[in-house]
Amino acid sequence: MRIARVSPKPNLILSIVADDGRIGNFDVRPYLEYEAFKPLKDYTEFQKVFNGGYFVEWDCGADLSADTIEARWQIVGKANQQTAA
Repeated sequence: MRIARVSPKPNLILSIVADDGRIGNFDVRPYLEYEAFKPLKDYTEFQKVFNGGYFVEWDCGADLSADTIEARWQIVGKANQQTAA
């Protein structure tokens, strides 16, 4: 999967749009027990997410691969190809 768009949402959820148009939510809260993710408890820091296409990353150095996201996200819909691109 390649990530077309990522948007931070309340409750430490990432809204993800994949390049194939699938839309899903990924809950980052289970990762907060890991040292690299602890700064993301501050919502201001969480909002600084960067889309690397095959990963997402934050200023604090925490990152998640697209494979990890795809394995654990909850699909909520599908966008048309023009929206996803």
